[in-house]
Amino acid sequence: MILTDLFLYVDPGSGSYLVQAIIAAILGALFYFKNIWWRVKAFFFRPKKDDTPGNDTVND
Repeated sequence: MILTDLFLYVDPGSGSYLVQAIIAAILGALFYFKNIWWRVKAFFFRPKKDDTPGNDTVND
């Protein structure tokens, strides 16, 4: 038997699983980098102490 003859077959279940794994990897990477971006953004752009909720005073 010579190994030059290759018969490749991917059944629908394996193909859909492969597509699902690729989509999950892409979405997981996006979620990971989004969380890193939020932490970097929160480090540099912290709210001022006067802008925190609950410090609103009403003059009567």
